Amino acid sequence: MVSVQEVQSLLHFLSKDAKVPLGQALGKVKDLQAAKLLTPEQIAKANFQSLKTIFEDEKIARQVLNAAKRASKKRTLSDPSGLGPTPASSPKKIKPLYGQSLTPSEIEASLALPEAINNEDILKSKTIFTNRAPLVLAFTVALLKFTMPEQPLSSRLSLAQAVVSMNSKTKAVHIGIDSGKTAEDEGWGEGQPIIRIMNREVRVMKRWGYEWEETSTKEKVKNEECTVREEDSTQGALVGDNPPTEAKEPALWGIDLEALKKANYGSNSHKGSSQLPIYTAQGARAYLLKSFETPKAALTDSEATPVKRTAASLTAEKERNLGMLLGALELLYQSWAQVLSKEDLDRQAWGWYVRIRPEVASGQAGWGEKGTVKLSDILELRRSVDQRM
Repeated sequence: MVSVQEVQSLLHFLSKDAKVPLGQALGKVKDLQAAKLLTPEQIAKANFQSLKTIFEDEKIARQVLNAAKRASKKRTLSDPSGLGPTPASSPKKIKPLYGQSLTPSEIEASLALPEAINNEDILKSKTIFTNRAPLVLAFTVALLKFTMPEQPLSSRLSLAQAVVSMNSKTKAVHIGIDSGKTAEDEGWGEGQPIIRIMNREVRVMKRWGYEWEETSTKEKVKNEECTVREEDSTQGALVGDNPPTEAKEPALWGIDLEALKKANYGSNSHKGSSQLPIYTAQGARAYLLKSFETPKAALTDSEATPVKRTAASLTAEKERNLGMLLGALELLYQSWAQVLSKEDLDRQAWGWYVRIRPEVASGQAGWGEKGTVKLSDILELRRSVDQRM
């Protein structure tokens, strides 16, 4: 029986060391398990033709084999005996190269966004400088906290990024920057569940077995005994023979349809391919953290040349700006959440975004252009005091 820890280690090796896309790595775990290839050492000794059969691509198979050989060599150099250090010869604990994946709760903690700032006096005087895509991302992440509160932060970030990317692709085709139909219009991802976010239908993958909240000891033991029977998974958390029976909705990933289309273009793979690329939570978080600047004040001839800012101070400023933006959005959604259903709140959110987004040139000239956003404009969209009484 294969433990969750062994599968976590295998996924870590495939995605980090062998550079196999996570969606594809997830789809190959069961085949590697059947072939008893669960560690870099085992893969390094495997017959290349077997790997080629599993990965269905000679280049990727060679990539995995070479990565396994490098990993095995590193481990051998760090422990020539292969037995591990004895307490007498090496009192310091050596960190394993593999097998130390983060727990789901640790993953969620690592994705924490800056604390939302809800002080209205501060927010009313704040203006940020950004472009439209990350603003949509912030709007959606904040929205999902109210419309899908059962989802972990990793899922909310992934789903929000799906909305942003699909909107950007549609816009790029519309203004002539990109050609052809979108993967969404061509039907890629058919067969996968659909949810509606910001008036956009998003294809999702269910992350059965991903328990990001603390569980009892008994449940943890049960999870450790599970074996891989599905290709649907998450960053290190896998499922057993059947989906959970409890009513709790599983966590979700947003599927990257354009990446799916690109990976399967010209191949014989069907549009419902099991190798599903996803929008990563880490990527969405990084995009948010770097995207909200403070507008540069117009300098006059009488003003001295400003002191050059350090990278650290600029990063801190952007994170604080994000915290203020999230605070303003939370106040907006809170004011309406008591009277609107989750579905109606979702429908209204896009219109609110349109009303405060940066003004940019039309067509291709405005693609990626930045502009200012007054947080006071977001606050003015709130349900009025009279309406709340």
